[in-house]
Amino acid sequence: MNGFLASDLFLLTLTLALFCLGGAIYRRTRLALLHPVLLTFVAVIVFLKAAGIPYVRYREATQLLDFALGMSVVALGYLLYEQVERLRRNLWPVTLATLAGCATGVLSVVHIAKLFGTERAILHSIAPKSVTVPIAVSISEPLGGNVAVTSVVVFCVGIFGSIFGEWILRRGGVTDPEARGFALGAAAHGIGTARAIEIGVVEGAFSGLAMALMGLATALAVPLMEKYLY
Repeated sequence: MNGFLASDLFLLTLTLALFCLGGAIYRRTRLALLHPVLLTFVAVIVFLKAAGIPYVRYREATQLLDFALGMSVVALGYLLYEQVERLRRNLWPVTLATLAGCATGVLSVVHIAKLFGTERAILHSIAPKSVTVPIAVSISEPLGGNVAVTSVVVFCVGIFGSIFGEWILRRGGVTDPEARGFALGAAAHGIGTARAIEIGVVEGAFSGLAMALMGLATALAVPLMEKYLY
C-alpha cells in the first residue's frame, strides 16, 4: 500500500514539476511551440514510454489533477459573475454565436475528413473537437468513436487555438474583448480559455461562457445531427 501511494505521489509531483518547468521556459522564451501544456504533454508521454508505465496507471495516479481541473472550471463562474451585465446586454449575439460556432466546428471537420475518405468511427471521434475533453469523450464514445483519438484531437485543437488564436484574431481585425474571448473559448475550449484569462478579465469571462455553451450545444446537436452528418 505504501509503495502504491508513493508511486502515485511521484507521478503526480512529476506532472506538476514538468508543467512548472514548461511554464518557466515559455515565460522566458515566449515561443509558441514551447507552450507549457504542449511541453508537459510530450514530456509525460516520453517518460511513460521509457518507464513502461501504462496510461491507465498514470490516469489513476493523477485523478487529483482531474478533480482540480473540474474545480478550476467551476471557478470561472466568478469571472462570469463579474461580467454579468455585459452578458445580459449581449444575450442574443452570444446565443447566435454559440449556434454558429457549434455548427461550423462540427460540420467543417466532418465534411473535410469525409473528402479524404475517413472512416465513420474516426468521424465520430473528431466531430466534437471544439469542446473540452470530458464532454467530447461523452459525445463520441456512445456513437462508436475512439476515445483516444477524441482526446488527442481535442488537445491539439486547444493547443493550436491557444498558440495562434490571438494572432489570427488580430490579423482578422477583431479587437473587441468580448468577441476575442468568446472566439477563443468557442474554438479552443479550456486551453483557449486559459489563454483568454491571460489576455484580460473580459476575455476570460466570455471565453469561459463560450466553453460552457459550446459544450452544451455540441452535446445536444451531434447526436441529433448524426444521421445527417455521415
